[in-house]
Amino acid sequence: MDIKKQDTALLVVDPQNDFLSETGATWGLVGDSVTENNTIGNIDLLFRTAKRADFAVFISPHYYYPTDHGWKFVGTVEKIMHDINMFGRAGALTLEGFKGSGADWLERYKPFIEDGKTVVVSPHKIYGPENNDLALQLRKRGIGKIILAGMSANLCVEAHLRELIEQGFEVAVVIDATAGARHPELGDGYKSAIVNFGYIANAVVTTQEVVAAMAA
Repeated sequence: MDIKKQDTALLVVDPQNDFLSETGATWGLVGDSVTENNTIGNIDLLFRTAKRADFAVFISPHYYYPTDHGWKFVGTVEKIMHDINMFGRAGALTLEGFKGSGADWLERYKPFIEDGKTVVVSPHKIYGPENNDLALQLRKRGIGKIILAGMSANLCVEAHLRELIEQGFEVAVVIDATAGARHPELGDGYKSAIVNFGYIANAVVTTQEVVAAMAA
């Protein structure tokens, strides 16, 4: 995949406290994988390099509002997320209680996300971007290629990969800028995602490979 700023963007999925902070709601499940992959530092480096090289940067966040807890049915991991109030916000039109919450950005990423240039699209509600405005925002800017990173590997990242591929985008997944949950019954989410990335993505790359390509 030919990475160039004219038609390539960095997309980071769910760079939020509930995934990436040691006090986040899911750290007990994802923490070991995040630490082993240096996920936090690698996402930071991707942000820094993209900004320095003038690449477009997009964020696809995950939020739940009080009304979302009125759903009549949910999947296995959805139920867990609702039960622990993961990505919870007070409402769609208020930032009350947002700062420092599990739904907020990891603090070290805020200078990159809140610089007035990064595009934060509307929230996805389950895993993929089918119901937010990500594809619209990308196409309106002439973006056809995606460098994909964020959380978590086998859920939201893989779901974004699949949908973007179906929508006709080229996608390179940054294998060490993501991580997955380890669950005693459900298994290792990161390992399951690695297999599918290889089958589906246009490229599977490391952070250092992306940094070199962006700087070229």
